[in-house]
Amino acid sequence: MSGFFGVVSKRDCVMDVFFGVDYHSHLGTKRAGIAIYGENGFQRAIHNISNAPFRTKFTDEVEEMTGTMGLGCISDHEPQPLMMRSHLGNFAIATVGRINNTEALIERAFTEGKAHFLEMSGGEVNATELVGALINTQSSIVDGIQYVQSIIEGSMSILLLTPEGLYAARDRMGRTPVVIGVKDGAYCASFESFAYHNLGYTTCRELGPGEIAFLTADSEKTLVPPRKEMKICTFLWAYYGFPAATYEGENVENVRYRCGAYLAERDGEMDIDSASGVPDSGVAHAVGYANRSGVPFTRPFVKYTPTWPRSFMPPKQAQRNLVAHMKLLPVEALIRDKKLLLIDDSIVRGTQLRETTQYLYDSGAKEVHIRLGCSPILFSCKYLNFSRSTSPMDLIARRVIAKLEGREDVSIERIKVYADPDSPEYANMLEEIRRQMNFTSLKYLRLDDLIKATGIDPKYLCTYCWNGEE
Repeated sequence: MSGFFGVVSKRDCVMDVFFGVDYHSHLGTKRAGIAIYGENGFQRAIHNISNAPFRTKFTDEVEEMTGTMGLGCISDHEPQPLMMRSHLGNFAIATVGRINNTEALIERAFTEGKAHFLEMSGGEVNATELVGALINTQSSIVDGIQYVQSIIEGSMSILLLTPEGLYAARDRMGRTPVVIGVKDGAYCASFESFAYHNLGYTTCRELGPGEIAFLTADSEKTLVPPRKEMKICTFLWAYYGFPAATYEGENVENVRYRCGAYLAERDGEMDIDSASGVPDSGVAHAVGYANRSGVPFTRPFVKYTPTWPRSFMPPKQAQRNLVAHMKLLPVEALIRDKKLLLIDDSIVRGTQLRETTQYLYDSGAKEVHIRLGCSPILFSCKYLNFSRSTSPMDLIARRVIAKLEGREDVSIERIKVYADPDSPEYANMLEEIRRQMNFTSLKYLRLDDLIKATGIDPKYLCTYCWNGEE
């Protein structure tokens, strides 16, 4: 995943960009960058943030930068924003999304006049550079953005800054959000709706699917109207969105409370001492569960945030597991001889939650009942990078299905049977996961309950990772 933030202002905007980008640190762990436009043209800085928070990396640069327009990006993958010079002029560009037909688009760019691409480590081409190159094949920036979004297989939202102003474009299906904020003498465009509130902006509006807007310090206007069809990523509410964020009018924290309440309703009477959330991703769900069930909410784990912030999360899975373990501290008085119900947002690979559960047993817990704030993840996301895996077998639910079916090449139709929470296959899958993970009991939030919790018409939601539905 990635997140971006851009500003056009009548005053110096460097600190607005700095803090606006910083508020997206929960969306990326590898690269971050800022580009500012002022009297002397563009200035830019990019850093690796896999071993330090965003703020500590950019403090020196922002003290030297000046300008009234700028943008920045937090990314899990490619360095950005990028600076480009073409027949369309000079611009800075940042993107959020995923391209699945990269090689075909590279060849298309070659045939349409692009001479070369710079390779990143591993020989990959920077997706943002590819987007910029394809935009440059057209006669205008707006035509270029529309062209890119029409040929990309995947999803792509774009911020593009020129000396005249800021273009903000939401991906064609609206899988990721873009929201516009306003204050006296300035406009901003942001992935997260809360990123600008402490900077004095108020929400102007959300862009619709495929909409392209142009922002100056004095105004914002739609250049390409929104499409009617939308498939916003439901996992934003389940996990990736920050609690203060709101998408399509629905606040993340409220949705998670409702998810927890639905879990409690499905459980009915439970012989447990407390309900708790894996910090921080499961806490809101646990509050909702406790409020609905009447079971006390406790914190048997606390996160040591002074040195382990969310933004410090190494890209390698083994290192992530170590960090996840090191930053959680048990409160033994709330664990020993207790029957605990622990809620997390999801299980992807399963490693961390298995270790967390064992940690509770080692600290004296009598029982550990696990509840998840979404359905079993059965398909790697094709549109964003949050569950991108080298193999479907990275997903614990798929590994269990393969074991139950006796082979790895299980058909999509057969996998979808396991997605049905009323099927015996679903029950067998959950029991096998429970057994492997050593949980006392295990239940996932049903997909229909998650959809109800969002408060959004299902036809506007992407649920591909759970049910394989496009």
